[in-house]
Amino acid sequence: MDGTDLWAIDGGGVSSAKGFRASGVHAGFKKAADSLDLALVIADEPCACAATFTQNVFCAAPVQVSRDHLGGVSYGTAKAAVINSGIANAATGDRGMLTARESAEIAAGFLGCEPSEVVLASTGVIGAHLPLDPFRTGIPAALEAASAEGGSVAARAIMTTDTRPKECAVSFSGDAIGYPGTVFTVGGMAKGAGMIMPNMATMISVITTDAPVLPHDLRSALADAVEQSFNRVTVDSDTSTNDSCFAFANGRAVSEGGPFVPGTPAFDLFERALAFVCRTNARAMAADGEGATRLVTVQVVGAASASDADRAARTVANSPLVKTAVYGNDANWGRIAAALGRSGARFDQGAVDIDIMGIPVCRKGLTVAFDEDEALRRFESPEIAIDIDLGSGSDCAMMWSCDFSHDYVTINGSYRS
Repeated sequence: MDGTDLWAIDGGGVSSAKGFRASGVHAGFKKAADSLDLALVIADEPCACAATFTQNVFCAAPVQVSRDHLGGVSYGTAKAAVINSGIANAATGDRGMLTARESAEIAAGFLGCEPSEVVLASTGVIGAHLPLDPFRTGIPAALEAASAEGGSVAARAIMTTDTRPKECAVSFSGDAIGYPGTVFTVGGMAKGAGMIMPNMATMISVITTDAPVLPHDLRSALADAVEQSFNRVTVDSDTSTNDSCFAFANGRAVSEGGPFVPGTPAFDLFERALAFVCRTNARAMAADGEGATRLVTVQVVGAASASDADRAARTVANSPLVKTAVYGNDANWGRIAAALGRSGARFDQGAVDIDIMGIPVCRKGLTVAFDEDEALRRFESPEIAIDIDLGSGSDCAMMWSCDFSHDYVTINGSYRS
């Protein structure tokens, strides 16, 4: 997975780190009585918390309130994350802001903390008002159910059009980094299947760690991890109003010793663990895109600049024609070339090479004969790789996407009904 430094926790997730509990219950935000729709992630004590949020100007009330609770700088101290699914509490005006603040006060009353120590996230239909009664009954039920084994239930409670939960946890030893005999854990959950395009990718995620990390350092590490994971995902090029990614660090794995310091082996290893959890959940989001049948990885190398590489990769990953070609098992590299040409990236078309699933289909901007039957066989893979060399420099970029199927239209055409 990552040399011998990190090891995965089988069935691990957001409550795998010491000192954290989680749960998911049906509170009443969704119509179906058997649908989980309220998740709670709790630290035993208030601890370091950091976040990244949507850059959509039309941002939801819980995003604005959580920003305020983290001092307007996206880091601070918090004890719990409260997440509801089914209603986004976005485009709800002053009433929505009041509801978000009151939901934090309700949670704080049951948790025994300050309202500012509760961060919030909502996902679901935009423009609908969020009722408070489900918080009044659901939060005490979720608190009673919360446990160190509750991460998987919490991961299911935040789902909307997702078909499966996204969760991951890894551990690493402190023996070689100044904490002998100590094992540290980073775990997390995420949701997201549609309305996904950076910044951030449409998603909600909560990550926890028992490593000792200061709030501002946690924010820096989280921002880097998000940029290389959740900001590398696109399903349909739409950026949500509600994107939120929270990270908690309580230091419970150690009883003494100072916090991890940036630039040290301890902090470097923590960053690698955090990045792995984010990447794993980001890939799972792309693979579970609404109606998707395949994960698509677009890798661009040989770009003249980092921005050129990013433009090229994003445009190909977002192209409806490329995505439908993948769904139709069609190795139509002309669609990839056309997307590159409109991306704004600088390159000479006579220098471009394109491979689909390891098969050369374009060299120096010209077609290459290939075995169509072999291409069809490779299209049976659950992951389709598109590799592009622009032949113009040394910068590179990568994006995860998925194909477009008939089901994408069906799901989104009936989302509110």
